Amino acid sequence: MKHITRPIFALVAVGALALTGCSSGSGGDSDEPSIGGFPMTVTTEFSTQTDQAAADLLPQDVVDRGKIRIAMAVPYPPFVLYGDDDKIIGVDVDMVAALSAKLGIPFEVNQQPFESVIPSLQSDRHDIIMMGMNDSKERQQTLSFVEEINAGFAIVVEKGNPGNITTLMDLCGRSVSTQKSTVQAKLLEDLKADCVAAGSEGIDVQVLPVAQDAQTALRAGRVEAYVVDAPVAAFTVATAGDGEYFEMVADPENPQGFNPMYTGLALLKDRTELTDALQAAMQSLMDDGTYQSILDTHGMGSLALDEALVNAATN
Repeated sequence: MKHITRPIFALVAVGALALTGCSSGSGGDSDEPSIGGFPMTVTTEFSTQTDQAAADLLPQDVVDRGKIRIAMAVPYPPFVLYGDDDKIIGVDVDMVAALSAKLGIPFEVNQQPFESVIPSLQSDRHDIIMMGMNDSKERQQTLSFVEEINAGFAIVVEKGNPGNITTLMDLCGRSVSTQKSTVQAKLLEDLKADCVAAGSEGIDVQVLPVAQDAQTALRAGRVEAYVVDAPVAAFTVATAGDGEYFEMVADPENPQGFNPMYTGLALLKDRTELTDALQAAMQSLMDDGTYQSILDTHGMGSLALDEALVNAATN
């Protein structure tokens, strides 16, 4: 095992020229790859040994191109976020670097708005989406998923929970924020009907472009709750205002969050060879302990899977 102080994969901003992959080791930051002008830094130790069996599964077009192209939104903590000195860190930064090493091929990471990531695959600008995307039956009509974690979503409220929100139905008659194009946005829309059927008012759902906007709406008092993936909720509660701004609604019956679902790397359904290669590389990371170490580093160890799964939402 060796400590990686710089990523071993290529990283670029949208519209910029691709940078060459950087080797591991110590040194200054001047040649660190970046996204949107911000350096990206790997924070978990892992082996740089290639898993040849996994690498041999890569499709020929990827081998010929010499890189795998990743769409990633910034920020979406704890998957990807700004750390010290504005360096970009996170679960998926570490996971990309470790997968790149296992497959023996550079990964090129591009910043892409969440709502346009699937079209970016369909137009062949990217190969994989890595930004904490939830696996669902609806998304599997277009995508396949190599799963990273299994977690539900959570309700974040103002510190002290002044609205006394304890269940999903307590959201009835209230304003609630969430991010655009997410599973949570659809769930809140569906919940409106449940509220009306129970004799309550519906929910004023404020769907906003990025997770930070939805969090800001709660902080500003424009909504009474913010609904987001449990890992993101836990990070928000722990870090916003040094833990003084928000709290997460606790439900002992749902320790992994409401409606637990799988979250993973997404790629087009017809990319079966690349899916197989990524699954094999993920299993290799699990076998050598790297996968668990990455999740532990970012406070998500309890959400780990026992084996590398594909399309677990339906399988």
